[in-house]
Amino acid sequence: MALFAKAIMLLSMLIVPCTQVQAVDIQSWTSPQRARVMLVEAHGNPMLDVRIDFDAGSRRDPPGKEGLAAMVAGLLDAGAGTQDEEAIQQQLASSAAQLQGFVDVESAGLRLRTLTRPDLLQSVVELAARELSQPRFAQAVLDRERKRAIDGLQQRQEDAGAMADIMLRQRMYGAHPYGKPAFVTVQSLQAIQRDDLLAFWRQHYRSNTAVVSIVGDISRPDAEQLVNRLLKDLPLEDAALPAIPAVSVMPAAAPLRLSRPGSQTHIMLGMPVLTRDDPDYYALLVGNYILGGGGFDSRLMQELRNKRGLTYGVSSHFTPLQQAGPFVIALATRNAEAAAALQATREVLATYIKSGPSEAELAQAKANIIGGFPLRYDSNGKLLPYLATMGQYHLPLTYLQDYPKAVAALTSKQIRDAWLRRIDPQQLQIVTVGATP
Repeated sequence: MALFAKAIMLLSMLIVPCTQVQAVDIQSWTSPQRARVMLVEAHGNPMLDVRIDFDAGSRRDPPGKEGLAAMVAGLLDAGAGTQDEEAIQQQLASSAAQLQGFVDVESAGLRLRTLTRPDLLQSVVELAARELSQPRFAQAVLDRERKRAIDGLQQRQEDAGAMADIMLRQRMYGAHPYGKPAFVTVQSLQAIQRDDLLAFWRQHYRSNTAVVSIVGDISRPDAEQLVNRLLKDLPLEDAALPAIPAVSVMPAAAPLRLSRPGSQTHIMLGMPVLTRDDPDYYALLVGNYILGGGGFDSRLMQELRNKRGLTYGVSSHFTPLQQAGPFVIALATRNAEAAAALQATREVLATYIKSGPSEAELAQAKANIIGGFPLRYDSNGKLLPYLATMGQYHLPLTYLQDYPKAVAALTSKQIRDAWLRRIDPQQLQIVTVGATP
């Protein structure tokens, strides 16, 4: 008992200095185009990272044309203005710059990395502005990328892990916009035409919904000019996009079992839970680290891998979104052990929800989360998505300093109470994909 108490005290002592995270000087303003801008000046290297986010993620896909948002973002750098795809790639290669579209559930846009030598920076920024305001969406490129997307989709449908993920999202979200990525089909991709790309781009790539995140060797006045150049040719549309509805938890159904060849069965459990402004945000995230997010030290790994030998790896995670994002547990196991692995997973989760974390588990989680937190944004490229998230969800500019303080202040009772209220094992959707043992 004395040894246990000393271990707790030692871990608690380790936490205190780690909470004093060095402040990141984040500047923020609204551009003349009504975009929100997030800037961190970092003058150590002559590099600049820029990310432009729009409310143009897959949640905006129209019915029957799922995959449209991804297609639009993927084709931004495949021709703009008078330049075709090859000319753009040649310019980027000669400038040692990177410029690429991206998409996720809630946003889409462009990422830019370049040297800050004035001639190179100006050239690449002009190119990015053209891609945003004058995309070509050439028919031949659309045909090629649609075929590539269909090939990729068909490959994913043969992969047991990918199929489990698709089916779980369908079960968690159904017709809600967050379910759109799971309903991409060959038919929906074939239905996408060039006019659809143009219409989606005109509706969603508007300056007043943009969030521009900038990290690197640039001053505030020069950053203001850069943003103005990037966005000045985009439309400024006052009509609001449709609001994303709240997520209703789907009634839990019997576990879905799909057959796929292979030696392993992939198991996924999940339900919608976490919003970005959730009052239980930190209690759920830190609790998840203890349950299944902390690697080999997590309860799920200790029980399913170390004690029972049911899997090489099991994990759990939350994805916070504007509306309720998913809580997911995922693992793979031998086909013959699928039933036992699923039962063990449910038992560990139920016990954890009932009892909450031990003081030793919480102390270890705090030490690891707080101690490792600065490493999450120790480079320009790592910091950029944090700025984008802060801009998109209107998080405070002190978010990076608030995070470790909030983690340090948590108690095991707060975590237990949050998990009891928010995670109902009976509401989890369950999908297993693998060969019948």
